[in-house]
Amino acid sequence: MSAQGGARTIVIRDVRIFDGVSDRVRAGYVVTEGTKIAAVGEGEPPAGDTVIDGRGATLIPGLSDAHAHLILAGATQSELMLGGAGLGYLKGAAEAEAMLMRGFTTVRDMAGDTGDLKRMIDAGALPGPRIYPSQAGLSQTGGHGDYGMVYDVPTVLGGTATRAEQLGLMRIADGPAQVLAGVREQLKKGASQIKMMAGGGVASAYDHLDVLQYTAEELRAGVRAAADWGTYVAVHVYTGAGIRRAVEAGVQVIEHGHLAAEDDLRFMADHGAWLCVQPFAESDHTYPNPASAEKNRQVCEGVERVFGWALEHGVRIAFGTDLMLDPARSARQSEMLARLAGLAGGPMAALRIATSGNAELFRKSGPRDPYQVPTAADAAAYGTEPHVAHLGVIAKGAWADLLLVDGDPTRDLSLLADPAANLKVIIKDGRVYKGAPA
Repeated sequence: MSAQGGARTIVIRDVRIFDGVSDRVRAGYVVTEGTKIAAVGEGEPPAGDTVIDGRGATLIPGLSDAHAHLILAGATQSELMLGGAGLGYLKGAAEAEAMLMRGFTTVRDMAGDTGDLKRMIDAGALPGPRIYPSQAGLSQTGGHGDYGMVYDVPTVLGGTATRAEQLGLMRIADGPAQVLAGVREQLKKGASQIKMMAGGGVASAYDHLDVLQYTAEELRAGVRAAADWGTYVAVHVYTGAGIRRAVEAGVQVIEHGHLAAEDDLRFMADHGAWLCVQPFAESDHTYPNPASAEKNRQVCEGVERVFGWALEHGVRIAFGTDLMLDPARSARQSEMLARLAGLAGGPMAALRIATSGNAELFRKSGPRDPYQVPTAADAAAYGTEPHVAHLGVIAKGAWADLLLVDGDPTRDLSLLADPAANLKVIIKDGRVYKGAPA
């Protein structure tokens, strides 16, 4: 039967439920009503408009990727630099659907003009994950986000915008005044958080990994502008020196950190900073430039160390992939999730990070969070309070983002490395994208 008010119900019966938070799996059923989870129970489920018989499979919350690049992952650098303006956006839309079909129902996009794509997905016009957009990443001249030619005159010195700026992927901003304007520009375009480049990068041509980027004054300017809108700044940086400068300036989230020392992780823990870290392998990216290939090797060598120290010292960890500029490798998103089990304390712990853990980081966007603020109707129907998570959990009142897995990923996370074979049902926002009633 249809739910009150006309919202259709889906009943998922005979499943083993991992709710995203607890350390156990329990038998039961889940009922969705419209876009939300209406009930989680045991025993005989109620009737519904659609019934999915799980036959003992495992039901988990939709997965999330806290460092994704929809446009950059969907296209090569040549396609973006030489193609028409619409090519990157069309490729990004295709990549969004591919991510959803890998079970990633939410992503935090960490540099790209994804505002319109987000609106189309949220309206149900295109398939794809929920998007927390950063819009353009901010970089100093010659920094990790400067993809102009070496002979180009910098914009601050009177030159024209680089191709990456024209596409809304990056914004070059030098000095506190330009940083303020750059941050406000991204917030104007709908950013839920801000991305700044605080150190050297692998793919960028002009900077070494040890280079510090953005002065403390520039970082503080970005943090202030974001805080005025109730949200936060995350920075790209690998080294301990860059981490310390950023955190001292008020930055709350470090992206990467693979070259940090143990004391730097202690410092992050003492200041309550998050680490969004990627379980990279060298083969995840290919760099024809020998300098970038060597930088990639150094970063990958730090993966096991930084995960171990973060866990030891209680740093909050988020999971991201940062795959980009090689569409043939974008499906490694699922493989990288599977690797997390060996780094984060086992499959159950890794799955918590990729569901409720990432969702906790997403909530740092505060009033700029597009998916967590409960409506009056939610409160009336479900008793949902503002502090209750809406993402990354299977609970009454949460968004109906659910995956039915053939097997038990809380014991064997490698099941999720092959989503085509092992994801029996994919539901996002109460809509079935894969799988049909038995």
